[in-house]
Amino acid sequence: MSVASTASEQFHARVISGPTVVIEYGGLRLLTDPTFDPAGTYPGASPLERTVDSPVTADDVGAVDAVLLSHDEHADNLDTSGRAFLESSPLTLTTVSGAARLGGSARGLSPWETIDLPRPDGGAVTVTATRAQHGPDGSGPVVGDVIGFVLTGAGLPAVYISGDNASLDVVREVADRFDVDEAVLFAGAVRMPVIRDEPDLLTLDAGRAVEAAKMLDAGRVLIAHVDSWAHFSEDLQTTVAAFDEAGLGDRLVRR
Repeated sequence: MSVASTASEQFHARVISGPTVVIEYGGLRLLTDPTFDPAGTYPGASPLERTVDSPVTADDVGAVDAVLLSHDEHADNLDTSGRAFLESSPLTLTTVSGAARLGGSARGLSPWETIDLPRPDGGAVTVTATRAQHGPDGSGPVVGDVIGFVLTGAGLPAVYISGDNASLDVVREVADRFDVDEAVLFAGAVRMPVIRDEPDLLTLDAGRAVEAAKMLDAGRVLIAHVDSWAHFSEDLQTTVAAFDEAGLGDRLVRR
């Protein structure tokens, strides 16, 4: 398993692979975008290829308090095994349209809508949905709805989880609303034709991930969604090198 942990006592995160991150926060156990399938190809208008098996199974991950699902329409964020995992999750927070498609435990959140999750100590973890733009301006009707998340709570660090977002304007909105302590940024520089004939940037590339970290002024940054799929044009090493070159390497959670 590819593992990364922050030093914060109340926030620990480990990357399983791709966008799948196990988060321990305020006594709760959360999971982002579950993907546990073996290598294979997913058909569609833009076929996606998983290049390596998931290093763990859903059973290895075990029970969680909630799934934070940025979107349900792309297999690299929710694959076949991930869909099965949602059936055992007591709560799945996702887009409004995604919740309607998924049913079951799924609850849709509009951007900037909040929900409180009870903590074992009697407090609450507040989950705020953020905007996410999975491509250039105008790409929403093509790529579908996507959201990110901010986690907050009394005595807890503020944690931003970007989801599949390529827009620095979105990151700036988050930075304007929250004093972010920790950030989980989905990167990988996915490029595909969406609204133009040439490839559009659908997730943060290394340069934008650096700029996002600067905007957020986050003390710790964990990079996810940069491995296991053929459509990534940049790997983790590329992103790490960009942070080091920008003098932000000390903020990066190494894995």
